[in-house]
Amino acid sequence: MTLFDTTVFDRPRETGEAPAKSAKKARKEAARAKARRGGLDERLLGPRPRHRKQHRTLFLSDIHLGTPGCKAELLLDFLRHNDAETFYLVGDIIDGWRIKRSWYWNAAHNAVVQELLRKSRKGSSIIYVPGNHDEALRDYTGLNFGGVDVVGEAIHETADGRRFLVIHGDQFDSVVKYAKWLAHLGDRAYGIALTLNNWLHEVRRFFGLSYWSLSAYLKNRVKNAVEYISSYEHAVARSARERGVDGVICGHIHHAEIRDFDGVLYCNDGDWVESCTALSEDETGALSLIVWQAFSWDTHLAGGETETADEDEATLVPTAA
Repeated sequence: MTLFDTTVFDRPRETGEAPAKSAKKARKEAARAKARRGGLDERLLGPRPRHRKQHRTLFLSDIHLGTPGCKAELLLDFLRHNDAETFYLVGDIIDGWRIKRSWYWNAAHNAVVQELLRKSRKGSSIIYVPGNHDEALRDYTGLNFGGVDVVGEAIHETADGRRFLVIHGDQFDSVVKYAKWLAHLGDRAYGIALTLNNWLHEVRRFFGLSYWSLSAYLKNRVKNAVEYISSYEHAVARSARERGVDGVICGHIHHAEIRDFDGVLYCNDGDWVESCTALSEDETGALSLIVWQAFSWDTHLAGGETETADEDEATLVPTAA
């Protein structure tokens, strides 16, 4: 008989590593549970696809985070399946106008911000060109926030040597420029239309149908709206010609298009409240529009090989505000 238990000396010594991993896993699961309660789809919380589409440059604008009309879930799905050396955020990324009136921010909105910051940490260059809805950031041009460079405008050189002026485009909107009160009034009416969009989107998803924008459909059939879009495109292309560049990349009017204006290439990357589009540059310098109106699990992209979670993954799980 011994006076004390000698088996205690035979047990493996705890280094503290296992408890730390357990704590990290617990925090991660708690954050995911909170995100699910905030309405974020479970399939957007899992490991990212291993084989993502690689681009030289991606241009995104008019995301309008902070509004109910933002299709943040679709954008998050897009970002998880697409990588680029450089991301241009071409204005109206966060909707300061709406946030000033009333706060709206859910788990998906937070997840989009986290995903962009993650891409910066992984080596992508993020260039933010503020628009009119996030115009407060124009006071901070020339600064870098968390790996994101804020600039007033940019000149982007494609792989084939062409030079493009990158601007949001509200500078060419006479309503925004000279009658801001009318722009705010129109923004509220537009918000109502997008609310109808959200309702219609949920109904279509219930029946297994892809995203379709009622507001975009109506806009493209109203004579005054069509004339406004045409006038805007001509004004932007004319300014690019005067600047001596080969083309212009912008957003603002929520109308994705690539069009040649007498030798000046006009590119509008669209938005993430109606069209759900992005502008892509490949390794040859060719520019094209990407439409992402269906989730990956509803297309051939679902079910692919996934990558192992990163060490910092626990801090990137979205949480509901």
